[in-house]
Amino acid sequence: MDEERDNAPREPARPGFWRSPLRGPWLTSVFAVVLLVGLTVVSVTGFVSYAAYNPDVAAVNDKTPERGWLGFYLVDWPTEPYWLYRLTQGVHVTLGVALVPVLLAKLWSVVPKLFTWPPVRSPSHALERATLLLLVGSVLFEFATGVLNTQLDYVFPGSFYTLHFYGGWVFLASFLSHTMLKFPRVVRALRSRSLSRELRTPVARTRPEPGDTTGLVPAAPAPATMSRRGALGMVGLGSASLLAVTAGQSIGGPLRATALFAPHGQELGTGPNDFQINKTFAAVDLREGDIGPEWRLTVQGPDGREAVLTREEVLDLPQHTARLPIACVEGWSTANQRWSGVRLGDLAALVGLSGSDPPGVFVESAQRSGPFRAVGLRANQVGDPRSLLALRVNGADLSADHGYPARVIVPAAPGVHNTKWVNRLGFGEVAE
Repeated sequence: MDEERDNAPREPARPGFWRSPLRGPWLTSVFAVVLLVGLTVVSVTGFVSYAAYNPDVAAVNDKTPERGWLGFYLVDWPTEPYWLYRLTQGVHVTLGVALVPVLLAKLWSVVPKLFTWPPVRSPSHALERATLLLLVGSVLFEFATGVLNTQLDYVFPGSFYTLHFYGGWVFLASFLSHTMLKFPRVVRALRSRSLSRELRTPVARTRPEPGDTTGLVPAAPAPATMSRRGALGMVGLGSASLLAVTAGQSIGGPLRATALFAPHGQELGTGPNDFQINKTFAAVDLREGDIGPEWRLTVQGPDGREAVLTREEVLDLPQHTARLPIACVEGWSTANQRWSGVRLGDLAALVGLSGSDPPGVFVESAQRSGPFRAVGLRANQVGDPRSLLALRVNGADLSADHGYPARVIVPAAPGVHNTKWVNRLGFGEVAE
């Protein structure tokens, strides 16, 4: 008898520990379907975001060494439509944030499964447990690092891009495996109850689901203090609230003032430079002399030809205008700004290259430190007539925070590839 008591499962593995009468296959399946659709979109846009960084163009762009076949889907990132990255990354971040309450509710609904006793009952049960643990661990990791990245709070060790990329693949593999194992059960659970009926059921008539083999229905349910309608409404309200304070940072216009979740929502410039800033001049390792009268732009070609220009000499070159936004990995984006400057293709022509068919370029910033003091752009990006070394924006000189004396602006490129404080362009120095 004493031996049986010693071997009995203890809390929270004890069958009577979890008592909420709302838990059961039906409610869990409702959350699962929402996440199945939402996380599929978040995953696709996340991997698309990685491709937009052109990680295979140059070593300086690649934040995920030894990715191997995991990069099989990478393509030359296009410049058309110009709002492509603004859309995909805005959806990725906004939808990801909005799904946080659904994710937490889903985890709450299945938490008894994490404490099933005994932990493993058969090989198939072991496989199910492994996919469950990988899924829970990876989804929490991806959401945590993603939210921290939107707030520029890098408390985790290592590069965000490396961690998020590999974590994304672990999540995707476990997500697909778990979905295939559970999908038939989800379909059966959803058919067992009417959603419209549950939405009309008050607390007084809320009853536990019939007991089954899933382990989700409590063995000794407590009286209901909330209906399933209330639970779904609370989760929906949470998601709608997060959507309301996040979406404006990507949509723009009057909604930008509602983007309370955006860390850069109020970090604006002045006058014509009054639009979002990621890192200010004061926040990076720059000195006044780096952007003062002694600033020079060095343009180099693959055969050693070189042109060194003052800002006045760059202004004397043919000037062009492009209306483009800036869209950042954190999910925020600007409205279309009117940039003016010299086409990258025209600068390539200064060192003997074809302006209409130039090679890729290695862009360096006067910034002395940071992961994006240099980036590589593809040939198709350089050759787009809207790709500029911008000197002015909205009719005024760039402010120091927006990259004075010169910055790159490229259609559909992530914001970090629109390098600020540019002082060198090395054409033909990136391997594609």
